Amino acid sequence: MMEPYCEKTLLKQVSAGDENAFKQLFEHHRNTIYSTAFTFTKLVELSEEIVQDVFLKVWLRRATLNDIQHFRPYLFAVTRNHVYKVLKQIAQNHKATVHLVDDELFVTNDIADLLIEKEYNSLLQRAVDRLPNQQQTVYKLIRDQGLKRHEVACQLNLKPETVKFHMAQAIKNIRSFCMLHLNSSILLFFCLTQQ
Repeated sequence: MMEPYCEKTLLKQVSAGDENAFKQLFEHHRNTIYSTAFTFTKLVELSEEIVQDVFLKVWLRRATLNDIQHFRPYLFAVTRNHVYKVLKQIAQNHKATVHLVDDELFVTNDIADLLIEKEYNSLLQRAVDRLPNQQQTVYKLIRDQGLKRHEVACQLNLKPETVKFHMAQAIKNIRSFCMLHLNSSILLFFCLTQQ
């Protein structure tokens, strides 16, 4: 029989490194994060990626979860900041300017956040580097260059459905790699922060 969802208990378990509790937390909040990301981006693949990125950040910061009084607003803030970063990156890649009204979207420059961000980017890059060639090409064209699915299909002489499949597989492989290699990465992060 399944136990009722208790966020405080789950957060304690996640902060102690319980992967099953993390999966429950993920399943409980994934649709909300996806909806938030999609509201800003209007892109399915990018919104799915943002969900994975946000929960990877939550896992990387899991030691601080016990200190969070209200998890849902915290999760929304992490999502909003990450969406802002992604949109800013897309705008820079296209030499465009993004005008955002909400000043609260700016990410803090706290040293711990910078270290987590650096570790996160390193882990993500290692995951991308290990993708099969076609998945890696599709992922980079969509994520790094901001191309739309049909543009990638034209450029690679593929059907849009094939591009969609490769992107979905790339996201799945990146998620699996990150979850598999998280512990060693976290150890490095904590070693850096304890110095």
